[in-house]
Amino acid sequence: MSSLNHCIKFELDVKDENIVFKDYFYKSIKLQKHKIYEAELLQPACPFCGSLDLLHNGHLITNIHYPTANASLPVIIRLAKQRVKCRACERWSMAQSELVNKYCSISNASKLKVLSALTEDRSMTSIARENNISINTVQRVLGNCSHRFIDSYEYLPAHLAFDEFKGVDRQLHFICLDGDNHQVVQILRTRYKKTLLKYFGRFSPQARANVKTVTMDLNFYYQDIVRACFHMIQMLTRSFNSLRVQVMKTFDKRSRQYQLLKSPWKLYLKKFDELEKVHPRYNWHYKDCLTQAQVVTEGINTSTALENSYNLMQSFIQAVETGNTHELKSLINCQDQIGTLMHKTLLTFKHNLTAVLNGAALPYSNGCLEGFNRKIKQIERTAFGYSNFTNLLTRIRLEEDLYKEKEPNSLLMVA
Repeated sequence: MSSLNHCIKFELDVKDENIVFKDYFYKSIKLQKHKIYEAELLQPACPFCGSLDLLHNGHLITNIHYPTANASLPVIIRLAKQRVKCRACERWSMAQSELVNKYCSISNASKLKVLSALTEDRSMTSIARENNISINTVQRVLGNCSHRFIDSYEYLPAHLAFDEFKGVDRQLHFICLDGDNHQVVQILRTRYKKTLLKYFGRFSPQARANVKTVTMDLNFYYQDIVRACFHMIQMLTRSFNSLRVQVMKTFDKRSRQYQLLKSPWKLYLKKFDELEKVHPRYNWHYKDCLTQAQVVTEGINTSTALENSYNLMQSFIQAVETGNTHELKSLINCQDQIGTLMHKTLLTFKHNLTAVLNGAALPYSNGCLEGFNRKIKQIERTAFGYSNFTNLLTRIRLEEDLYKEKEPNSLLMVA
C-alpha cells in the first residue's frame, strides 16, 4: 500500500504527507470515461490547540477535479476528509489540505493551470474545455487575481502615453502607458476630463512633477490636462485619402484616371522615396506598364488640389522625421489649393502649434500605445467581447509580458 501511495503521489505531483492514496480505477460519469483516485486526508493534530488526542467521527467525501494532460480523460481525486473532535479543547474540525481550498472541489493545481492559460490569447471556453471545468470557474479564477493590480499613487513615470480603446458595451476606456518600458500605468473605465483629473489629482505634487512628457492624440479632453501631440501624420494621410476618393468619384468608373486613383490606393499613402522607380509592371486595371512612382505621379496630376495635398503631405512627413520645426510652421500656414479636409487638418495643427512642434522635436510617440491597443482588440475578439469591465481589465494585465514571465501562483490567492 505504501508503494502504491508513493507511486500515485509521484504521478500526480501531490506533496501533502497527510494524503494517503488507497486505490484507483476507471468509471463512466455522464457517458464520459474518468480516472478515479481514492484517497484519505488525515488530521494528525487539532488545528486550534495542537493536541494529538482526537476523536475520529467519520469522513466527508469530496470529488476534486485535478489537471490532466489528456483532456478526454478527466482525473478526479475522491478525497475522504477526516472529521475529528479534540478531547482537549472539545472543538470540532475537518482535515484541510493545500491540494484544494476549503468548500471547493477544484484543485489548486487546476486553478494554477487555468491562470497560466489566461496569460495567453485564448478564450475562456477553450480553457474550460481543456481543464474539464465550467466557464464560471474560469471566470472566478480570473476574478480572484484582480486584487493583485492595486493602484499606487506614489510614482509616475517620466514619459507617459495617453489613448482610449473600445471595451465593455462599446464604451471608450482610458489607457495610460509608460513611454519608456511600455508597461501599463492605468486603465480607467471612462476617458472624461473629470475622471482623469480625479485620478491624477490623487498623486502627490512630487509624483506629478516627475512627468516630463505626455504623448497623445489631439483629443479635446486630454488637451485640458496636458499639452502634447500625436497622430499628425495619420490626420494628414486621412485627409489626403478622403480628397483622393472625392477626386476619383468625379471620373467615369471605366476611365484610366478612375483606375489610377482606385486600385493602387496604398501607394499614395507611402513615402515617395519608398516607391519603385525602376522596374515597371503591367496592371490590367489601366492596361499599361508603369512603375509605382509613375502611377502616383500620373494619379495626382488629375487634380491640382490633389497634387498640392500630396506634396504637402510628403513635405510634412519629411519635416516631422527630421524635426524641422521651421519647415513645419511654413507648411501649416500653407495657402495653396489643398481641399477642405486638408485645410481643416492644418487649422487643427495651427490651434495646437506648440503641441505639434513638440511632437516633431521630441523622440517620443504613441506608437507603443497603438500597438498595445491592437493587442487589447485581439483579447476582446478572442473572447467575443466582455460585459464585465473588471474581468477585461484583469485579462489585459494578465496578458502583459510582465506577468507571463512570473509564476502563476504568485498571482493566485490561496484561501
